[in-house]
Amino acid sequence: MEKNLRITDWALEDRPREKLLAKGIQSLSDAELIAILIGSGSRNETAVELSKRILAGVSNNLNELGRLTINDLQQYKGIGEAKAISIVSAMELGKRRKISEILEKKQIGSSKDIFELFVSLIGDLPYEEFWIAFLNRSNKIIDKQKISQGGVSGTVIDNRIILKMAIDKLASGIIVCHNHPSGNKQPSTNDIEITKKLVEAGKFLEINVLDHVIIANNSYFSFADESLI
Repeated sequence: MEKNLRITDWALEDRPREKLLAKGIQSLSDAELIAILIGSGSRNETAVELSKRILAGVSNNLNELGRLTINDLQQYKGIGEAKAISIVSAMELGKRRKISEILEKKQIGSSKDIFELFVSLIGDLPYEEFWIAFLNRSNKIIDKQKISQGGVSGTVIDNRIILKMAIDKLASGIIVCHNHPSGNKQPSTNDIEITKKLVEAGKFLEINVLDHVIIANNSYFSFADESLI
């Protein structure tokens, strides 16, 4: 039986690991980086060729690759569970690094900052999640936390729980954020009503609701930007 084509079977100059060591990681293509992750190809193609085929399936868009599940990846011939897990894990590390970079910022200065913080967490999800960012007086994020998870069309939140958490964390302000899996970033009537009630409740406790950001794929809607808060 013919063995899978492994990286060690290639010409020295074609091996991604050796290329990385000789020329630096920036010299590697996206396909070569994925090839290092999966280690081997199928019977009839190298790991790089297999990686190129996967990338072609998502129009060479790494954001789209990050949306693939383990089951999605296993639909590609030559990708088993272990290889799929390696790819998904690498994409998750990339998301977490991006989030860490945003959290290190001194201040949240705009709705775009919030979008960039949460898009990696909820932008790709097929169901709704509701998150809160807790801020101090300097608008620096103290913490972030998921409040609820729902279905495709909605999720349920409790303003009392949100404000209690803000008090416990000694937050001066909060920003709420949730996603619309439908891709429609416009707020629903329920979104508007929830936000209005949360703003009013926050006033009594001197906790400012600074914004409510709705993420829909790679776009977003900000209540603050639209003067709805």
